[in-house]
Amino acid sequence: MITSPSRFRLVVLGSAAGGGFPQWNCRCAVCSLAWANDPRVRRRTQASIAVSADGVHWALVNCAPEVLSQIQSVPALHPQAGLRHSPVAAVLLTNADIDHVAGLLSLREAQPFTLLATPSVQGVLRSSSAFDVLAEGVVARREVELGSSFDLVEGVSATIFPVPGKIALYLEARETAEKGALATDVEGEQTIGVELRAGGRRVLYIPGCAAMTDALRARLDGADLVLFDGTLWQDDEMVRAGVGTKTGARMGHMSMSGENGSIEALRQVNVGRKIYVHINNTNPVLVDGSKERIAANKAGWEIAQDGMEIAL
Repeated sequence: MITSPSRFRLVVLGSAAGGGFPQWNCRCAVCSLAWANDPRVRRRTQASIAVSADGVHWALVNCAPEVLSQIQSVPALHPQAGLRHSPVAAVLLTNADIDHVAGLLSLREAQPFTLLATPSVQGVLRSSSAFDVLAEGVVARREVELGSSFDLVEGVSATIFPVPGKIALYLEARETAEKGALATDVEGEQTIGVELRAGGRRVLYIPGCAAMTDALRARLDGADLVLFDGTLWQDDEMVRAGVGTKTGARMGHMSMSGENGSIEALRQVNVGRKIYVHINNTNPVLVDGSKERIAANKAGWEIAQDGMEIAL
């Protein structure tokens, strides 16, 4: 693990989109390589990151279903003293997607931490009694408003902001029944980005984004590091792969490629380092040496992998 103090430290705990890679029931062209243990691909868990400024106090941004194995794979997140302890002091949620909240059910061993989310996402959690395993009086649930800045964990401040997106998949039926239509690129509490500051560095984590706006582009400009939604290479990728009927736009995600893709949208934006996260199992950039990976790399983008560590 990284040992330098007083620096912005980030670990990519998981780099895949919902379902991980390979998905448990998928034999698309990319997943088939993983099932065959092809050395050109690496298995990935669902997207989340851990951040710290002092290496002692850590915050998770999103809490994937695989959070236990993710914690086990990062020594800095292991219990350090006494019979009960965790360096994880806070969890911040960017939305209510299953792949971002289900891991909370595993953090139930009477361990104090602060759970931060927008009022609407906190409302989703309150509506399900399953999350009551996060005992009241032990886990502090804190609502944070759009545009607000706050101390996330010792030495790390966070600002949350809306990005175009949609509500979680399991809430779509209710949304359609109430409003008569499903919006997939609305800016509001249902999908947020996070700006993190520590040690004079600025990092943005945006695992879900349906479209690029002028305001978002301006916010990204000048960042030291951007971790951005890399769900699909092209909008109809899942349809072409024969494993789904939804486009990226319908799911609330920009594609990487194309004139409306994130590569083009951010081509002229001044960012120190650009990394794709939340990568779907069908996305060919997961394959080392693929033409899509080469194109992304040539455009200045890296492809995240589980366990990737960054110190700024």
